[in-house]
Amino acid sequence: MQRALKWFAVMTTIIMLFVLIGGALVTKTESGAGCGTSWPLCHGELIPSKITFELIIELSHRLVSGAAGITVLILAIWSVRAIGHIRETKWLALMSVFFLILQALIGAAAVVWGQSDAVMALHFGISLISFATVLLLTLLIFEVDKKFDANTLVISRTMKFHMIGIIIYSYIVVYSGAYVRHKGASLACPSWPLCSNKPFGLPTTFHEWVQMGHRFAAALIFVWIAYATWEAIKHYNNKRVIYWGWIIAFILVSLQAISGALVVFSKLNLYIALAHAFFIACLFGVLSYFLLLIGRSKDNIDKDLE
Repeated sequence: MQRALKWFAVMTTIIMLFVLIGGALVTKTESGAGCGTSWPLCHGELIPSKITFELIIELSHRLVSGAAGITVLILAIWSVRAIGHIRETKWLALMSVFFLILQALIGAAAVVWGQSDAVMALHFGISLISFATVLLLTLLIFEVDKKFDANTLVISRTMKFHMIGIIIYSYIVVYSGAYVRHKGASLACPSWPLCSNKPFGLPTTFHEWVQMGHRFAAALIFVWIAYATWEAIKHYNNKRVIYWGWIIAFILVSLQAISGALVVFSKLNLYIALAHAFFIACLFGVLSYFLLLIGRSKDNIDKDLE
């Protein structure tokens, strides 16, 4: 039973990752209107009569999202029954279903009624939270906490500040990046890291400011994660989950920065752009796990005080 649950959890996590990347693919290929203004059918037809590239992309995303809805619901129920004694299980199960439904509703509303760029930018962020909750459920099922001795972990107030602050700020960075895509400002600045080759390279138009605002936000999170990683290496070299967790986070944020620059240099190459979305998904998953560790650390402190 437990082995079957593990395989199912991995499959569901991969499907959720495809949902996340598929949403980015729909945006980057401008395929959101591939099925017209009807949902869940395409152009009001169960089997579309006129096949286009945009329709294939949009319909594929809907089918994968539908599969995710079924598997996430099954995983949530199965997890509660199998490992419901673990405190975070029920909450994560509930949140995984809630955010997946919310994500689907926003996507459907965008197709039927249309949404502003600011609202649509939230769609990727909600998908990210939905993916993270499923990933955390999977980690609980695999008992990763026991393997890393999380039950004996005590985290300092400073490290907690980094963990909480960075994940909150990362969501702002994610939103700004999604807004850049939905606003069509991905190539507003032809140069990198500055907006242009002119003196000081400052932006002059709204789209350029949108792009440079995201770059500044991304640069700040890179520096913040680098500092937190240095703190982890210095003070937590005997706590593998913190030590390696931050090293992995730094590698991912570095790949995120590199792929972001390559998006500009490659003139929005689709594969690089999707890799950009993939790295932020993995990074957000690692940062989300840190939040779970904070809860474990508090429990350990409370036990010591008893």
